[in-house]
Amino acid sequence: MALLELRGVTKRFGGLVAVNDFDMAVNEGEIRALIGPNGAGKTTTFNLITGFFPVTNGEVIYNGEKITNLKPHVIAKKGLVRTFQLTILFMEFTVLKSVMVARHLHAGLNTFQRAMGYSGNIERENEKKSLEIIEFLGLGDLKYELAWNLPHGHQRALGIAIALATEPRLLMLDEPVTGMNPIETEHMMDLIRKVRDSGVTILLVEHDMKAVMGLSDYITVMDFGEKIAEGKPEEIAHNELVVEAYLGREELVT
Repeated sequence: MALLELRGVTKRFGGLVAVNDFDMAVNEGEIRALIGPNGAGKTTTFNLITGFFPVTNGEVIYNGEKITNLKPHVIAKKGLVRTFQLTILFMEFTVLKSVMVARHLHAGLNTFQRAMGYSGNIERENEKKSLEIIEFLGLGDLKYELAWNLPHGHQRALGIAIALATEPRLLMLDEPVTGMNPIETEHMMDLIRKVRDSGVTILLVEHDMKAVMGLSDYITVMDFGEKIAEGKPEEIAHNELVVEAYLGREELVT
């Protein structure tokens, strides 16, 4: 059974069909890329999966449960978590505090527990787990650095750390290497593989085709809101419909 499945998902904005009868199944443990030209419907699909946009028709199934049109925070608590194209951080917080804030999603203290002093124990546990995540992503030496002082690549890594703090089973990455130089891109690719190897399934949208081809186990391609191809990287790189959609083979395989 797929960990995430989209069945005939459609999204209309008035008379505009942004996503049309879209099917996709993401298996547990894989790195799946969702690619396509600008305006293909990729980010809209992300928003439909995670509840930021309501689905017009179709179903989103996660871990065997229908999650169509649930609120984003409810979906996140179930273990399906996303990052965004733009790095959204607590810029005035340190790296450690930023990750600890995200850990509060799992605190779940009621009034009685707070009155009994349980919050202190949970805060210490949150700090311990936050430090583990920061070290895991190679940010240990920067744990007391303010987020706004970090270079772009480290800010993107912190965004992933914040997402990991919510203990996802499936992590959706929206353009994780955007704006990075080749060295930063290679480092981020290594981090993404490391996250997958830790037991987190990855679904990513990315325009950097070298990163996509180097990372992905399987690729789904969209154009004009519809799926036009699906397969392993080597199959996608030589698919005529995909090449046509990207206006040239060179972008895919060089």
